[in-house]
Amino acid sequence: MAGLSSSHLLKLALPLIKTHGFTREALARSVISLPSTSTAQPYTEPLSDSAVTALFGKGDAARRTLIDAWLDDGLKYMTVGPASVEALAGVEQEEAPPRTIRDVLRARLEYNEPVLPHIPDAFAVMATSGFHVVDPLPAMKHALKIADGACIATGDKSLQLEWYAHRASLAAVYTAAELHQLTSPHTAPAFLDSLLESTSNLKSAVAEVALYSDYVFKSWKGIIKSSGVLPP
Repeated sequence: MAGLSSSHLLKLALPLIKTHGFTREALARSVISLPSTSTAQPYTEPLSDSAVTALFGKGDAARRTLIDAWLDDGLKYMTVGPASVEALAGVEQEEAPPRTIRDVLRARLEYNEPVLPHIPDAFAVMATSGFHVVDPLPAMKHALKIADGACIATGDKSLQLEWYAHRASLAAVYTAAELHQLTSPHTAPAFLDSLLESTSNLKSAVAEVALYSDYVFKSWKGIIKSSGVLPP
C-alpha cells in the first residue's frame, strides 16, 4: 500500500461506479487500473478491505468519500462542458456561444446517466446516519452547490435578495428534475425545461421553492425507504 494516493485511486474508481456502484468494491478495484511503471508492477488483485478502510474510511464512510468525489467530478463536468474537455485534449473547437442555465443543468443530468441505477443507493447513504434518521442537509448542499456552479458558469450577476432567490429556485428545480430522472430518464430534460420556464421570474421562483422543496424531501425519504435503509 506504500506510495498509493487516495486521491488518485478515487479518480480511477469513478469509472467503476457504472459496474460496481458506490461501493467499497469499486474503491478496492481502482488499484487494478493503476498503470505499471519502470519501478512498479501493475496490481492484479483488488485492495484488501483493511486497505480500503485505511485509505478511505470505515464502512459507509468510504462510500461517502466515493460519493463526494463523484459529486465534485459532476460539478466539473457541468461547469467545464464537453467543448472545454475536447479543447484540453487538443481538439480544435469553434468559438462556442455563451452557455445558459438550461445548458449547464442539462449537462449535470447527462453526467448522471451512466450510473442512474446506483444513484438511489448513493442518496440513501448521503441522507442517513447510524441512527437511521433522514438528514436533509446533504441533499440541500448537493442542490445548492449545483445551483451555485450553474450561476458561476453562466456569469450570473444577481444581487442581494435576487441572488438568494435565484439560487434557491435553481436548487429546487434541479433536484426535482434529478428525482424525476430516476424514474423517467428520457423525459428528464424536458421536465427540467418546464420547471425552469415556470420559475423564470423572481416572484414565481420564491413561490415555487417551498413547493419543490416539500416534493424533494418527500421523494428523498421515499427513495431511502425503498432502499431498505429505513423501515417502511
